[in-house]
Amino acid sequence: GQMNGEKYLGNASKREVHDLDREDTSLSGCQIDEILRAGHERPFVALSAAHAAGFDNCAKCLGSSQR
Repeated sequence: GQMNGEKYLGNASKREVHDLDREDTSLSGCQIDEILRAGHERPFVALSAAHAAGFDNCAKCLGSSQR
């Protein structure tokens, strides 16, 4: 994958950003492994960079989703 220690993982398919330190691992949670397997990951060092790139917060791990 493209991740190299970044804290935030963007899902390019859903335009959603996840906080890897607060991942929701429940069945309906973040599904980080699936994002990586599908090759939809986009790494971000800062949450502000993800927002500037048009990514919305994951409602599970970050909250305050705008969708």
